[in-house]
Amino acid sequence: MSSSMAEPPGLTAAVVTVSDSCARGERQDLSGPAAAQVLEKLHFAVTVREIVPDDSIQIQNLVIRLAREVRLVVTTGGTGIAARDVTPEATVAVCDRLLDGVAERMRSEGWKKTPFAALSRGVCGVRGRALILNLPGSPAGAAESLQAVAELIPHAIELLSGKTEHR
Repeated sequence: MSSSMAEPPGLTAAVVTVSDSCARGERQDLSGPAAAQVLEKLHFAVTVREIVPDDSIQIQNLVIRLAREVRLVVTTGGTGIAARDVTPEATVAVCDRLLDGVAERMRSEGWKKTPFAALSRGVCGVRGRALILNLPGSPAGAAESLQAVAELIPHAIELLSGKTEHR
């Protein structure tokens, strides 16, 4: 599934759902819409929504393309410990720099709700001028993880844009 529109001025985001079953049409994507809803409340224009299988090369290629098109690339799913969970590895392979503290913040907030947050291997990083965030595949986990770092995202994007004044 793919839908792309012209990039409006301001904060733009792409939401990528990583799921074999959603990509095959066997399961409805609930985490992507949950992430998009949070982003829209944060005044992001979600200009791209994609669903891809748990395939490292497909994830890498898509993230590379999207990092040229939007300021924020959010992935949902594929961050656990199952054999097909490869989103973190695919993300690390295409990032210029990792933001360990952002991923740690998401996990630490998740631990307050469920001990299973400790099983998330999601990473956050930068490619060019785009911020990339891996979120869990559950709708609640995706939304809560984004909310946990909501105040950091605009400042990170400003820094990536060259606005280096400290807050």
